[in-house]
Amino acid sequence: LPPSAAANLRPGAEQKVVFITARVHPGETPSSFVCQGIIDFLVSHHPIAKVLRDHLVFKIAPMLNPDGVYLGNYRCSLMGFDLNRHWANPSPWAHPTLHGVKQLIIDMYTNPKINLEFYIDIHAHSTMMNGFMYGNIFEDEERFQRQAVFPKLLCQNAEDFSYSSTSFNRDAVKAGTGRRFLGGLLNDTSYCYTLEVSFYSYILGGPTSAVPYTEEAYMKLGRNVARTFLDYYRLNSLVERPLGTTPKTR
Repeated sequence: LPPSAAANLRPGAEQKVVFITARVHPGETPSSFVCQGIIDFLVSHHPIAKVLRDHLVFKIAPMLNPDGVYLGNYRCSLMGFDLNRHWANPSPWAHPTLHGVKQLIIDMYTNPKINLEFYIDIHAHSTMMNGFMYGNIFEDEERFQRQAVFPKLLCQNAEDFSYSSTSFNRDAVKAGTGRRFLGGLLNDTSYCYTLEVSFYSYILGGPTSAVPYTEEAYMKLGRNVARTFLDYYRLNSLVERPLGTTPKTR
């Protein structure tokens, strides 16, 4: 690595990892635009992106179901599997992308130099409006409360994200999903979410003021997801401000 490389990427350095996946369901195309927004922001020259790169490691698998996407399937892979129900025991033959990603996550989890702190799986929802999250239910009340911090912060950064639509559950039907399986595998310092975004619109103001989603609006939500890690890790003071600007008063 060059001398200017971020300290968190130097050999032997401890790493805080955010793992993001998308498009496990091929027909949920908005998830790709949200993921694109995250990627574009993180590799940009934006001062916030630089701080995030210096302090966190982002691992992103933008398309977990490439064969299903290629075929134009709505939910399944080439072999007819809903991959988001096979996290518990993915086959390297029948579910190769899932198997590879799960193995990578387990390898990072067992590495004492790596703290796998977030797993976010991006989806699109056909009946709900806005962006929102699904989280897990834990017996530990403190852990349950800490899990709510990130979506609450995201709600402050993204006008189209709804905390009231965000829910925490232990639905048996969802036991094989990434969020549920990894939520049970990883330790109590890791948080696993499904990020959902509406196929069609979000609400601003009153219940009748629905705004249609556009590709740019989906990507903006992705940018706001990335920015929220700055607030979560309290890195705001490290962002370089342009010369000559005065801080805004609240």
